[in-house]
Amino acid sequence: MIIMKTNATSEQVAKIVEEVRRYGLRADVSKGRYRTIIGLVGDEHKIPFDNLSVLPGVKEAAMVEVPYKLISKEYSRFAEEGTEHTIVKVKDIEIGGDKPVFIAGPCAVESHQQLLRIAQDASEAGAHILRGGVFKPRSSVHSFQGLGALGEKEARDALAWLREAGERFNLATVTEVRGESQVELAAEYADILQIGSRNMYNQDLLAKAARTGKPILFKRHFGASIEEFLSFAEYIAAEGNKDIILCERGVLPTGKGKNYIRYTLDLAAVPVLQKETYLPVIVDPSHAAGRRDLIFNMSCAAIAVGASGLMIEMHYNPTEAIVDAKQAVTPDELKQIIYTCKEIDKLIKSASYGKD
Repeated sequence: MIIMKTNATSEQVAKIVEEVRRYGLRADVSKGRYRTIIGLVGDEHKIPFDNLSVLPGVKEAAMVEVPYKLISKEYSRFAEEGTEHTIVKVKDIEIGGDKPVFIAGPCAVESHQQLLRIAQDASEAGAHILRGGVFKPRSSVHSFQGLGALGEKEARDALAWLREAGERFNLATVTEVRGESQVELAAEYADILQIGSRNMYNQDLLAKAARTGKPILFKRHFGASIEEFLSFAEYIAAEGNKDIILCERGVLPTGKGKNYIRYTLDLAAVPVLQKETYLPVIVDPSHAAGRRDLIFNMSCAAIAVGASGLMIEMHYNPTEAIVDAKQAVTPDELKQIIYTCKEIDKLIKSASYGKD
């Protein structure tokens, strides 16, 4: 990254950007209160750092050792003079702010009335964001792929229902995009675009979703290391979109663990990710546990380790859900989860460690 002097002019910054592009790289310009940082995106071996460090307005040219430099704490601290984390704002909701944010709704949008009823239940339980899948990635081609798989009209109708439900009950909305062809359509209706775990490595999809300018809810792949997770989140940031919400949703269980849980929820990943990056981190206990009876405990644990929010599947009658019925909680259970998690969050933040 190129660290500019506090008195560097806009012309000097533009000259650095021009020089970076001349070598075939892109420049990420981050303007803080006191200084401007220019991150280099691309093959850094092509560019002579020594030449850049002596150009007018440059304080220093520094190497960032991690492969996810644009979202790293180191980059943020230089740009914003000590910023530890950022807040992703969606409507009047602050993800990564002082209070946990709760996302709830069905795994799949099934009908207009189903979604409206669930949205009302989610709102009354205290949720802030309504989730609903229109394009569903499934392990079997014979499983329900979401209404979006039936055609563009059906996809547009389902997305319109999602937006209507959000507006009616004062909820922001999030839906998953499974392929590049779905991005623009989903972005017309949803407030947040979700990249699911199976698409974590899909660079073209990440880039196209990022270019919409919508906040991206980015899920960790169930076999990905933390470094891989952050390195692919960097593809979103490299497109100029840093409104990224990281989501831990569990990794593959070992041995006979799969007989008891769907995935192993890696709660240690939450504070680790918070130490490595300034992005907010939420947890999806539904896909990790895969069992309704475990969601309450895993939700409480996630908030206790510092997660900025939860993403929970909810249905007014889980037995009727077409997709993931076993892991959907009821409205009353959701209400209890949200209430308890808020109390845990207050307790954690009010604790005075090391003091009498």
